[in-house]
Order: sequence, then structure tokens, then C-alpha cells
Amino acid sequence: MAINKFHEVEIKFAVDGATTVPDLTRLPEVESIGSTREHRLSAIYYDTRDLRLTREKITLRRRTGGEDDGWHIKLPADSGRIELHAELGDPVNGVYHVPDDLLAQVRAIVRNHELAPVAQVDNHRTESTLCLADGTPIGEFCDDRVTAWSLLPGGAQTSWRECEVELAEPMIGTDIGADFLHSITELLIGAGARRSSSPSKLAAALGDSVDHAPVPAHLRDPDLDEDSAAAGVITALRANRDKLIEYDPKVRRDEWDSVHQMRVATRELRSHMETFDGVLAGEAIKQLLAELKILASILGRARDAEVVEERFHALLDAEDSDVIDATAREHIREDMGAEYRRAHRHVVAALDSDRYLDMLDAIDELLADPPLAGAHRLDEDEVTAATGRHAATDDADTDTSAAPAEEEPELSPEEVLLSHLEEAYRKLLKRHRRAVDNWDNHELTLHEREDYFHDMRKSAKKLRYAAEAVGAATRVKTKRLYKACKDLQSSLGDFQDSVTSRDKLVHLAQAADRRGESTFAYGLLYQRERFLGLQALEEYKDGVKQIKASFGRLKLTKKK
Repeated sequence: MAINKFHEVEIKFAVDGATTVPDLTRLPEVESIGSTREHRLSAIYYDTRDLRLTREKITLRRRTGGEDDGWHIKLPADSGRIELHAELGDPVNGVYHVPDDLLAQVRAIVRNHELAPVAQVDNHRTESTLCLADGTPIGEFCDDRVTAWSLLPGGAQTSWRECEVELAEPMIGTDIGADFLHSITELLIGAGARRSSSPSKLAAALGDSVDHAPVPAHLRDPDLDEDSAAAGVITALRANRDKLIEYDPKVRRDEWDSVHQMRVATRELRSHMETFDGVLAGEAIKQLLAELKILASILGRARDAEVVEERFHALLDAEDSDVIDATAREHIREDMGAEYRRAHRHVVAALDSDRYLDMLDAIDELLADPPLAGAHRLDEDEVTAATGRHAATDDADTDTSAAPAEEEPELSPEEVLLSHLEEAYRKLLKRHRRAVDNWDNHELTLHEREDYFHDMRKSAKKLRYAAEAVGAATRVKTKRLYKACKDLQSSLGDFQDSVTSRDKLVHLAQAADRRGESTFAYGLLYQRERFLGLQALEEYKDGVKQIKASFGRLKLTKKK
């Protein structure tokens, strides 16, 4: 079923029943009223029992009447909202069902929970199109007289009048559009209207009956001291969770950079859970770590294809020697796009799976009822890193069976988190030495030597996420370290992208050779990528220096 997408920017005004609408042609932007129509609209709004969509400021409705009969979903956007439409379709056994393509846009929120009617909103609408001097529509003015019923327990019937001003889509983001919204707001308020306090007709229809609905797991506050490190851990994980949910529908719509951002969100959540080991514990954590790793891998295949396609296009655009034949140019420009589309289909299939939806439920349950660890026992290096104390060692003269329990260090959640940060830093330094020491070791293949820098990039990423997690959950200021890690990760990311691009060029060249085609172009671009990779490594030394300096300052920057 086809889905139509619209960008909506509108302003709502509450008005009394007797308020007279002023002459809208008095507005400096409005030359004429293009048309005026009346509609009888009736909408049934759907949500889960715990109002998952409503709480996320999302509306899902089946509307009849007017010029856009059908199913509508309205989603929050950076400015205004995104509105998606699908055809009404035919009922099955007398029941209308939300179209699958439309439901996919909120699958990460709804999951496998049943959608049912929660409100009915009937509206007598008078709709006027407002036009510029050249006849171009600038917006629509709607005078709505609404009667609504909440279908929730404790719900009631309500009636009100409101006016909506919706900007014509071509005017969104323009100066004239902004000026129009400002001037019509002044005009309507001067005529007795008020900016509406309700975000939507659904919210007004439900009213206080929302208080009778259960609260979803991820919105339930765990029983924790709000100033504790454990509470900080949950706050940080909730932010990770929200970012993952935010990018799910964008990935499904294949919005630009969405796969990359969802992959980052997945990795951040997984890395933070690892950093919080010792504050959180149990089989649920282990299972979530495994599931997040699988999801990141699926997203990674699509992201790699996307990056290589972009690099191939840039290489072709920069090549002005006219030595790349048309056949090779077509393969270089098109083949990775086809690979990305295949990978993206696999991503969407994974997002539709019960396994993924169960993982989201498990994350929400963890936030509502976090599995806090008991006393955390660390090895000697971890104890030294976190507390400056050395753990007792076993030797022939030590009777460990008689050692009192209080001699073993019991670290606070904050000390546990700092120990993980220290451990991540030590691993980064170890991998740094290995990468530098082996760069000129020609007993290793080029790929083996480059892999050490790939490992270094993963360490920088791990330290960055650990710094972010510690900064969010403790009183340690880690922003400088986070930035230093991000900068190094970026330059090493450019290096690794060049390596991945070269690998794909080799595969394309091998395929071209099997077809009996010239492989010269692939070798030419391979060498260009080799050069670009070496350029990216030029920032490496300074990047490591900044990480060392930033980590060295951490003990001096604890909040008072």
C-alpha cells in the first residue's frame, strides 16, 4: 500500500463560540481567499492500552470526510510534524486494521501490543485557502467546531472550538512563511483568540482520562536515590534507549544518515552497559549485550555499503583524466548502491522481527526495574585504578581462608565506573603501542598492519563511550576526554573507510576480470584510496597526545 508523506507546520488557537474570525486579507502576505469549503470529519484515534503513541506525541487515526479520507500518522519533527497518509482500505470481518506499511513507522513504540480505539473526534470544519498576490497558496485557515469522546475508562464527551493555521508545504522554512505565521498570530489574538494549550485534538479529547491508563515500563521511575550513581546509570541508559527508538522509523524510511545514527545508538547503549558492569549485573544484561551486538552487525553491513558508495562517487567526481572507461564507471557508481539496498532490506526485516521487539521490551523492563549488582569484587589492577589500594595477594604464608571479609575492597558504584574508565584507557594505550610498533613491520601484510589501527579506533570508541557514561552517571567531568576520543575516532574512521573502500575495489576488479573487462580503473582508484588513508593517519599522533592529556586531567576536574 502506498504511503504519502507530508511536512506539517501549524499553529492552533482556542476561540470562544461567538468569536468572529477577522478579515484575513488584512494580513500583509495574503492577497485573497482562494477557496472556502466545509467538511464533516470524523476520526477514530488508535493507541495501545498504556497510550504509548500519545505519550510520544504521536497520533494515529482513521478519518472519513474531507479530501484526505484514510489512515494518518503524525510524527514529531525538528520543525512541525511529519504526516503520513495511507488509503482507508476495506474492513476485514467488519474491522478496520492499520495498514502494515503505516504501522511500521511506529513499530518500535507499539511493538506487539494491540492497537485499539481510544477516542472519537467529530469536526465541522470551515477551511479557507489563503493566497499570495500571484495566487500561490501560502496556507490554510481552518475554523473547527469539535465534539469528542474519550473511549478510555473515566472518559467523557467534550466540545470546543479551535482554529488552525497550517503553512503550505512549499512555504515551510521560508522568510515569507515565518512572517505569515507571525502576522496571523497577532491578528487572531487581537480578535480574541488564544494560543491553544493542547498539542492536539486527541489530547483535548482524552483529557484527564489518560490518568486511568497504565504507564509503560520505560516511563516508570525505579526506586533509586536520585542523586546516586545508580540513578545516573539509568538516566544515561534511558537516553540511549530513546535515541535508538528515535532512529528506528527514520531507518525504515531510509532517511539520510539514519542507518549510521541508529548503529551509533546501538553501540553506545551496548558500550554503556559494559561500562556499567558492576553497578548492573545479571543474565538480562548479558542477553541484551549479545542482542545489541547482533543488531549493530546488521546495521554495520548497510552502513559500510553506504559509506563505500559515497566514497566511490567522490572518487569518480574527482577523477578528471578521462581514463576510466564507461563500463567500469557504471559498475563503480552503481554496484555499491545495489548492495546497500539489499543490506537495507535486511535491516528492515530485522527491525520487524519479534527478536528485535523483544529486545526493546527487555531494555524497557531494565529501566523500570534495574538489576543492581551487589558488592563488586575487582582484580588487583582494577582496585588500584579505582582506589589507589592494592588487593591482598595469595602466597604460601597467607591463610586466605581466615582472612576477614572486610579486608576485601568493596567499591562504590562511582568507583566501579571509574575502574572501567581506567581499564578502557589502559587498553587504548596498549593497542596504540602495538599499532605504532608494527606499522613498519614488513613481516606482516599491509592488512595486518592496518588492522592494528582499526583496533585502535575501536579502543578510542570504547574509551569515548566509557567517558560519556561516567560523565553522565558520576561527578567526574569527562567532556574533554570524550571530545579527544571522538576526534581520534573520526580520523581513524576516515582511515578505515579508505581500507574498506579498497577492499571493495579489489572485489569489483576481480568481478570485472571474470567478465573479461579492463581492470585499470579499479587499480587507479585503489591507489587514490591508499593515499587518502595515509593522509587520514597524519592526525593520529596528535590525537593520541590529546587523549593522554585529557585523561591526565580527570583527577583534577571532579565536581565539588
